[in-house]
Amino acid sequence: MKQITSVQNPFIKSLVLLQEKSKARKQSGTFLIEGKREIELALKGGYYIEQVLFFPGICTESEARKLVPQGDPIEINKEVYQKLAYRDTTEGVIAVAQTRDYSLNALKLNANPLILVAEAPEKPGNIGALLRTADAAKLDAVIIADPKGDLYNPNIIRSSVGCLFTNQIATGTSDEVIAFLHRHNIAIYCAMLQDSTLYHTQDYTTPSALVVGTEATGLSQPWRDAATQNIIIPMQGEIDSMNVSVAAAILIFEAKRQRGF
Repeated sequence: MKQITSVQNPFIKSLVLLQEKSKARKQSGTFLIEGKREIELALKGGYYIEQVLFFPGICTESEARKLVPQGDPIEINKEVYQKLAYRDTTEGVIAVAQTRDYSLNALKLNANPLILVAEAPEKPGNIGALLRTADAAKLDAVIIADPKGDLYNPNIIRSSVGCLFTNQIATGTSDEVIAFLHRHNIAIYCAMLQDSTLYHTQDYTTPSALVVGTEATGLSQPWRDAATQNIIIPMQGEIDSMNVSVAAAILIFEAKRQRGF
């Protein structure tokens, strides 16, 4: 079994780049996953694991082999592990995985899909929270329109607690996503203040996409023009908006309620 004890090892340096640089992830088609639960969810979601590294002070060789049976794990020392680990509680195991196709054409939808669309979300924490909610509601897909970064950012993986791997996800420009929804006869319900009706008065039991924008600027004009109906969550306090992930959760579970959960 191979052992690596130097942070100057070329392979370890390449893995550090995967943690830190979106460009490195895109060029290599790989990214890092930390933690047993996250690796298990990635495998369940069909991701291919190229390599597993483990720190024996926390994770044993047998545990690493049981987690990912194919191939031989690489033993690393504490210094290397701390160099690679993005957070403190990764259970001593890190995997190198291949990225997936996030194109709209790769989506596999049933006859009556319920989809969440988020336009240009910027904060990894919000993206992670959206993915967790989508997993909890077992949505058919999550589409990120006009993404600001790559979804394999370690902050997104961490904040989604592995739900990046449990959801069916696609990305595209707003124009591409709108055309996709129209092509599949999916009604578009845009969460916005202008020309809106109360969200709970609409029927989401037919093919539907719930569309949310950024808290700062809301949805862009193409979405306003494409909307089947603009919807709004009534605000009874002093402010006129809430966190995008919270708003999305309210809309999603109203749709799920109408569909009988």
